[in-house]
Amino acid sequence: MDEPTISWSDFERVLMVAGTVLRVEAFPEARKPAYKVWVDFGPYGERKTSAQIAALYSPQDLIGRQIVGVINFPEKQIGPFRSQFLLTGFPTEAGVVVTAIERAVPNGTRLA
Repeated sequence: MDEPTISWSDFERVLMVAGTVLRVEAFPEARKPAYKVWVDFGPYGERKTSAQIAALYSPQDLIGRQIVGVINFPEKQIGPFRSQFLLTGFPTEAGVVVTAIERAVPNGTRLA
């Protein structure tokens, strides 16, 4: 695949940081199975999002887990819920696999 290249400064504009999942709730109003997820991003504060990750994870699987979030997209209205970041993951036929961190890092640590 010939993907367009980006500059280092393009990459630096995307604020991808580590955060710890604090709370997960069902999101029955979503069109596709999803959760409402609250994450502690350390110095960037607590933020919430809607994520279509219910196919592979229960709320208990996610609480306390460190994830990677993009926190500098504009907020997005998803039905009655306001999403404040993008929880990153990899789509598979079985569902989205959440991008997780192999060893603990401080919340708010930026991906480099």
